[in-house]
Amino acid sequence: MNYKILKSDERGLKDIGWLKSNFTFSFSSHYDPERSGFGLLRVFNDDFVEPGNGFGLHAHTNMEIVSIVLAGNMSHKDNMGYNEVVSKDWVQIMSAGSGLRHEEHNVGEDEVNFLQIWIEPKLQNITPRYQRRYFPEEKRKNKLVTVVSNEEGQSHCWINQNAKFLLGCYDQGHQVEYRFSPLNKLAFVFCISGSIEVNGHELSKRDAIGIWEIESLSISCTTETHFLIIEAPINH
Repeated sequence: MNYKILKSDERGLKDIGWLKSNFTFSFSSHYDPERSGFGLLRVFNDDFVEPGNGFGLHAHTNMEIVSIVLAGNMSHKDNMGYNEVVSKDWVQIMSAGSGLRHEEHNVGEDEVNFLQIWIEPKLQNITPRYQRRYFPEEKRKNKLVTVVSNEEGQSHCWINQNAKFLLGCYDQGHQVEYRFSPLNKLAFVFCISGSIEVNGHELSKRDAIGIWEIESLSISCTTETHFLIIEAPINH
């Protein structure tokens, strides 16, 4: 087993008042030559947006962009005709494909916190697409729930890549065993809240670990906790 622990206080930070972004990997003005991504996982941002503010219209191509909303209410509007509000416990995905333009704003009275995650696509220049699903926390208690998968279905979002996202929401004392797909050779675990041990390595709130050359994860919930697992290929 190979691994790398990514501590929360080692992340890059962009603070422009209305937006506070924590960058696990190089992004925007933050550059770390030792953290350019993890396999096909290219971007993992922990963003906080003040009420009444947001991201103006901008373009993306050939990237799978997942947003997991942890708090607040965020609008989504794009040139495909979607005009939605995505709130806590919602997950949305854009397959940017051949190109799309969208904008996002905090439309609530409280701060928005969301995870912005980019994964390189399996197929290039596909027709752009948008999807969202709701995963209420009370229905995820003490279980791993798939929120994004390369297998199409009604219970999760579909991604144009051999990748999978799972959310865990557990009480203290639970032991979680997870074996991932043989198509994928790495796992990235992010501790959203509380603390966990992943294959014996302790993670506190907002810490992460990347693991490769292994087939399974053993997660001990040392407190009440909320965490995210991403499994993905190392390369194409």
